[in-house]
Amino acid sequence: PCWREYLTTRIEQNMIVNCTCPISECRAQPTTAFICSIISSKEIIAKYEKALLRGYVECCSNLTWCTNPQGCDQILLKDGLGYGAACSKCSWISCFNCNFPEAHYPASCSHMSHMTCAKCNHGFCWRCLKPWKPTHKDYYNCSAMVSKAAWQEKRFQDYNERCTFHHHAREFATSLRNRVSSISEMPKIRTLTFVLDACKALEQARKVLAYSCVYSYYNQDTESMDIVEQQTESLELHTNAL
Repeated sequence: PCWREYLTTRIEQNMIVNCTCPISECRAQPTTAFICSIISSKEIIAKYEKALLRGYVECCSNLTWCTNPQGCDQILLKDGLGYGAACSKCSWISCFNCNFPEAHYPASCSHMSHMTCAKCNHGFCWRCLKPWKPTHKDYYNCSAMVSKAAWQEKRFQDYNERCTFHHHAREFATSLRNRVSSISEMPKIRTLTFVLDACKALEQARKVLAYSCVYSYYNQDTESMDIVEQQTESLELHTNAL
């Protein structure tokens, strides 16, 4: 009974990995077979198996979890995965060159400030290390990066508003696609595949436009920015029309 209570508590507190004998002088670790022979609860055993799997993934530098914020339990092999890899289960596109939860082309990894701890999911800004909250000097802003000059503040606000607009527009396109999908499932309704394709194109375009704002904000002085701005403006016009 003492072992059962001890092991159950360790499992429920997510402290079972590297668990040792409760006697302080003894460093022996209970085996999986021993734990399963002590604990009869299927729910507790399921938590134990999840903890083992989570610990294994965290210990393997070549493995990672899908970063879909909606939740996905798919484990991905990092070999061959880079900028814009899609999960085979949920199709979420991630970037495995940095800790940002989704692919952010055309913005580079160094532009993305929002970091999330893989162990506890704590969100923070890697530039100033403050918690990532709505009060973190607006949306993609960080007090460590913004100039005190008024024109720099205004420039940031302009890009920030554009970026936020495209994120909201992307959410609208996703919501629209979900509504159209539910209508398509109704009997006697003609195929709406072309509408679904248009919604997917809208989602992708809005995503690129949002991260183009990040890219443009940090690369304003490069020689190629005139071309980038022209292409972005063209994409925005066609997206708005769609």
